[in-house]
Amino acid sequence: MTERAKTVSAPPAARAATPEPQDRRAPLWVVRGRMDRGRYIGFALASFLGLLVVWALIAAAGTINPLFLPGPLAVVRALVAWWRSGDLWADIGISVWRVMAGFALSAVIAVPLGLYIGAYQPVRALFEPIMEFARYLPAVAFVPLVLLWFGLGESAKIALIWIGTFFQMVLMISEDTTRVPMAQIEAARTLGASNAEIIRLVLFRSAMPAMLDTLRITLGFAWTYLVVAELIAANSGLGFAILQAQRYLQTDKIFVGIMLIGIIGLITDQVLRRLHKLLFPWLP
Repeated sequence: MTERAKTVSAPPAARAATPEPQDRRAPLWVVRGRMDRGRYIGFALASFLGLLVVWALIAAAGTINPLFLPGPLAVVRALVAWWRSGDLWADIGISVWRVMAGFALSAVIAVPLGLYIGAYQPVRALFEPIMEFARYLPAVAFVPLVLLWFGLGESAKIALIWIGTFFQMVLMISEDTTRVPMAQIEAARTLGASNAEIIRLVLFRSAMPAMLDTLRITLGFAWTYLVVAELIAANSGLGFAILQAQRYLQTDKIFVGIMLIGIIGLITDQVLRRLHKLLFPWLP
C-alpha cells in the first residue's frame, strides 16, 4: 500500500492527531503568525544596524555639535579609553551587584506577599491599597530619607533600587496569582487539599510562568533606577561615571555608559527569557 493510500484510509481521529508540518517560510505579515529564529534574528540585527547607520549619518552631516551628539567612532574611542584606564570592569561589576542585590531583595519579599495578596481577600484589603499608593511615589523623592536612614554606604543604593521595584513587583505578582483559574482551586478542594497545599501546589505552581515574566519586567525597572541610586555619594559604578562625565561635558562617555547599561540589561533579559523556556517548555 502506498503512503498516499495509507493516509487516505486512516481514520479521521488519526489524521487529526498527526501534526501539520510547520511552514518555515510562511507569510510574515499575519496577525499572531509565526517566524522562524533565523528571520527573527535577521530583523533584530537590521533594527540595530539601521539605528547605527542613521546615527552615523547624522553625526557625519555636521549639523549637530559633537558636544551634543558625538559620532559612533567617538563613542568607541571613549569606550577604549575607559577600558584602558582600568575602571571599566570595576564600574560594571559594582553596578551589576547593586542592581541584583536590590532586585533580589525585592523579589524575596514581593513574591510571597503578592502570592498571599492574590490568595486571601483580607490580605488584599490590608496591603493592596498601601501598595497602590506607594507605587506612585517617585523613588528620587526618597533620596534625602534614604541618606538619613541608611547613611552613605552600599545599603542606601540598594534600598533606593528596592523602593523603585518592590511596590510594582508586589502588585504584578498578586495579579499573576489571581489569574490562576478557579477550576484548579475547586478541583484541589474536592481532592481534600488544605489552604496551604492549594497555595503551594496550585496557585504558586500555576502562576510560576507569569511570575517569572513579572520578574523579568521588573528587573528592567531596577536598571532604570541605577543612576538615581548612584547619586548617593557613590565613587564608582556606571551611573556615577555618567554623572561625572556630565560634569566635565564628556558626552561620548555618557553615551558609552548609557549603552553599557542597555546592553547588560538586554543580556539579563535574554537570560531570563531562556530560563523561562527551559523551565516551562510546554508554553508557547
